[in-house]
Amino acid sequence: MRYLALLVSLLLVPASDCFEFVIDGELESDLPSYAADTSIHRYLKFRRSVVANGEEEEEDDSEAAVGDGVTVHSYKVESRITSRFGHSTVKSSVSNSAQQAQSIAFNVQIPKRAFITNFTMNVNGVTFVGSVKEKGVARSLYAQARARGKAAGIVRSNALDMETFKTEVHVPASSRIEFELHYQEMMQRKLGSYEHYLHLQPGRLVPQLQVDVYIYEPKGIAFVEAPSTLGEQFKELIKITKTKDKAHVVFKPTLQQQKKCWNCTASGVEGVFTVKYDVLRDSNAGELQVSDGHFVQFFAPSNLAPLPKNIVFVIDVSGSMWGLKMKQTVEAMKTILDDLTIDDYFSVIDFNHNVRCWSEDLVPASTIQVGEAKKYIQSIKPNGGTNINEALLRAIHMLTKASNHGLIDPRSVSMIILVSDGDPTVGEIKLSAIQKNVKRYMREEFSLFSLGIGFDVDYDFLERMALENRGIAQRVYASQDAAEQLQNFYSQVSSPLLRKITIQFPEDSVTDVTQNHFDKYFSGSELVVAGKVQQTGTNTLHSFTTASSTKMDLSLQTEADCQKLDSLLSHHSHSFAGFGRQMWAYITINQLLAERSLAPTAVKKREITQKILKLALEHQFVTPLTALLVESEGGQERLLADSPKDPKQGCCSGITSLGKKTPVHMVHSVPPWAPITTPAPPSEVERPLPDHITIVDNDPHFIIHLPKRNMDICFNIDSEPGHILNLVSDPGSGVVVNGQLIAGKHMEDRKLNTYFGTISVSYKPQGIRVDVSTDHITLTDGKGDHSLTWAATAEAILDGVKVSITKDSHVTVTVDEKITVTVLLHRVWKKNPVNVDFLGIYIPSDNAYSAFVHGLIGQFSVEPEVKVYDFHDGADPLKMEATMEVNGNKLAVTRGWQKDYRRDRKRGSDIYCWFIHNSGKGFIEGHYKNYIVPQLDSFLQQL
Repeated sequence: MRYLALLVSLLLVPASDCFEFVIDGELESDLPSYAADTSIHRYLKFRRSVVANGEEEEEDDSEAAVGDGVTVHSYKVESRITSRFGHSTVKSSVSNSAQQAQSIAFNVQIPKRAFITNFTMNVNGVTFVGSVKEKGVARSLYAQARARGKAAGIVRSNALDMETFKTEVHVPASSRIEFELHYQEMMQRKLGSYEHYLHLQPGRLVPQLQVDVYIYEPKGIAFVEAPSTLGEQFKELIKITKTKDKAHVVFKPTLQQQKKCWNCTASGVEGVFTVKYDVLRDSNAGELQVSDGHFVQFFAPSNLAPLPKNIVFVIDVSGSMWGLKMKQTVEAMKTILDDLTIDDYFSVIDFNHNVRCWSEDLVPASTIQVGEAKKYIQSIKPNGGTNINEALLRAIHMLTKASNHGLIDPRSVSMIILVSDGDPTVGEIKLSAIQKNVKRYMREEFSLFSLGIGFDVDYDFLERMALENRGIAQRVYASQDAAEQLQNFYSQVSSPLLRKITIQFPEDSVTDVTQNHFDKYFSGSELVVAGKVQQTGTNTLHSFTTASSTKMDLSLQTEADCQKLDSLLSHHSHSFAGFGRQMWAYITINQLLAERSLAPTAVKKREITQKILKLALEHQFVTPLTALLVESEGGQERLLADSPKDPKQGCCSGITSLGKKTPVHMVHSVPPWAPITTPAPPSEVERPLPDHITIVDNDPHFIIHLPKRNMDICFNIDSEPGHILNLVSDPGSGVVVNGQLIAGKHMEDRKLNTYFGTISVSYKPQGIRVDVSTDHITLTDGKGDHSLTWAATAEAILDGVKVSITKDSHVTVTVDEKITVTVLLHRVWKKNPVNVDFLGIYIPSDNAYSAFVHGLIGQFSVEPEVKVYDFHDGADPLKMEATMEVNGNKLAVTRGWQKDYRRDRKRGSDIYCWFIHNSGKGFIEGHYKNYIVPQLDSFLQQL
């Protein structure tokens, strides 16, 4: 938790219109117990020294308003969250109704990751307005004011989870003060949701107390909830209204409802107001938004099989871990080990002045091995010093050895999780040397995650080391719920879904792109890329994402209209219209701060510093390199909000995505699999459609193409809903294509039509199966299922199988570059009284099957001898009739036509064919019922 203390003691002299400021503000203790993520009912308390009227006094700052006769007229908090970016405002109106002068404080706790953007204060009609300036400039102006006897406060900060903005005004009787603080932050997704925290501390009963949180998400809101973190007594007072894309959460208790009890005079409203929500996602390609000349790409895929893990847990067991710290670490580790899967490999290293390994090698996370590791951890007795350097090098050696011996799956995720509560005291103790050692020996495919327990550890060091090695750091608060904090952190990194993720854009379409290459993506999190949009003459921006999964290489494509979102925002009164511009600056500054902490030279650090300053001043963000100068009208009185670095805890954590790779690597080129950079006519984009093709479409109509005779034969299959028909069964190549029938909604002409609702393509040699339904596309690779949707163009490559999805159109499955199956999606209007969404199948006649192929379509890979003669008029003058000889049978056939929907999905193209009645009897081998199979991946039994 970061603690930001702005202390302003302002003495108003009634005889004149000037203000005199005498300031000091110090922290007595660095041991706050508040943690936003895990224990939101605990608050910061500290002692401060206030110098007012030349007298020094000690005061407890846990109250928002100090002294009798202070009236808080209103306390209002409003947040506007638009596309995960929030602008929060805290306002309070207070008066001194006593007969003498006294101090009035305005304290606001804000998330550490937030940037203050403005603070205004009105004291008896004199208004102070804030502006962000470079720290040196602000301090110079502040010094000038101080030289004239007019001073301000210093903001001191520690790298904790929350920071407290504090100002205190000493005013005479009957004075009225209005405070207003603004800050901005990006919502971070953890474990499948965004959590927005507002710390409420009105200090006493307030006639007008109100909290409003407005959320606007263009793609839609999946859910919104407000957990009763303020206390169960307020649960029923929180009201939530929600539409598809908007939500409003309001908390507006009356004076009576604010009381701790019915007869109490103290307020029970003190704590964290929490809003939790997530957004709707229609595809794994992510959500691309363009607003105010900037773009933001959100990437949070789901329904993918997790990657196997190789984890070395490195646990500090030095003497300082004795007692509650060790007890809770052991408790957390037992739960974490139980969460490992049989596909994971692990080991445990514990260290004090010595380094010990539970197992010298990685072992599979079987029930027996996990049980033995839990017993080992349970027996640890903390003592001795802290040898971090040797412990980490031993962990790296363990992973390297396993990799060299081929024990590590090349597509798995290898990580070291370090848990420590103190600085090194044994062996190599120089922090920079340890950092260099770890960096030197860590392979590109390994990651380091650091957990610092308490405040004796140099968190800045742990964070730098993690960032340099593709990981993140987190502070764990030494309290009753430390075990829960450890488990919560592990949950965030326990399910890696993708590796080597790159989000790219067409050349010359974007500039100033934030980090767009990520080492890992973990389930429930989100990767965010932002940048500026170039004027290219097109109104559409495209993005291309590539990534690797367990056995699959994935390519995804999405697009966004460059003007649509701004038009929508203009009609929403509670949205944040400038979110795109501010979010880009917010991400960029945080990434530059992280990069600055890793700068190898002073020259590079100065270069990065200048970039941060330029952006912070342009976008009015208070950062560790800027300050908020609050001036009265005319600049005669000045308040300085400054953020000097705390050398122990660090000042700037920076925003980091899980699995981040630093330094930032920008990629702007179009990936090789993307054929174009701007939209083009279909003829330029799509491959030529084969003329010789076999089709099964509609209810269902089979069109068998016989290439040697350039003839098409048609027949229908009138089967029942739920039946699975075998289309291709080729045990020689290991390929199976089956289709499952669904029914229309109602009978039409006294007949219930059936259609294909699911098509399955299985490749048995590699254990790969692709199921295409009207809702989604599921890929099974033997390790798990991966689900993709029709809502985005995508390509997935598994062992010998390529799946290409064209958005809302068709899926093409290619097996071993020899066999191709295309599945066409037919959507009907939602309220169609008869029809349902269904699929069509298009299979080229030149597929290279083995000699053993069969099935309703596969049997015609060997073209039968067909003779048609005795042409004559039929009952329908538009349809000629004839006799067909095939397979030793004489069949009465009718000349008609069916549809090919590949080029025109609405009307289709006519294909003229000879129609065989009675479900193809006499043309197909046996009866159509012989082709009904039990499962979607079943081979056809011998006829």
